Amino acid sequence: MKNILRMVIPAFLLMAFMGGSALAQTKIATVDLKKLFDNYYKTKLAQAAIQDRAAQLDKDDKSMKDDLKKGSDDYQTLLEQANDQALSADERDKRKQSADDKLKDLQTAKASIDQFERQAQTTLGEQRQRMRDNILTEIKAAVATKAKAADDTLVFDTAAETVNGTMAIVYSTGDNDLTEAVLSQLNAGAPIDLTQPDTTTVPPLTNATSNP
Repeated sequence: MKNILRMVIPAFLLMAFMGGSALAQTKIATVDLKKLFDNYYKTKLAQAAIQDRAAQLDKDDKSMKDDLKKGSDDYQTLLEQANDQALSADERDKRKQSADDKLKDLQTAKASIDQFERQAQTTLGEQRQRMRDNILTEIKAAVATKAKAADDTLVFDTAAETVNGTMAIVYSTGDNDLTEAVLSQLNAGAPIDLTQPDTTTVPPLTNATSNP
């Protein structure tokens, strides 16, 4: 979105300097893309699905770590038995060999857990990114439909920021803002009650900024 603004705004300013004829034909509208993204019912559903997936991955991770802890306790017991002088030498050797085997199993289990956690992060990140991209595509299509119906030639995102973190749109009267109309269209027939507070909490979207 920021990259688009860096290209579109200079082009618009160039039209203004080139003469009033091109500018006179330009009808500008605005939209708050962040508000649309945050309040679109599909965003809430997708976030809930991601939260459920994250909870399941956490449950699986905890189960694997519990097994690792139990294996580690068994390993310590075998080490103590391998050094127990009350046992015969043959029995101590057997316990030592069992301890060595258990240590190898623990190392393999630890590596598996590390790989699982890395893959889980990747899986969640990819799911968030797909959700973000798909929803933004739908929102942009809805904005384009509204803009075309009103003969708007440019639509600026009032929530956008520059590379310096400042507001890209310094001032707007809001006279031709499409946000509420687009949001109403997007949420028409939503299967969830949008009047209820959103209690879903999920990690930030990949590469998310103050605007989607």
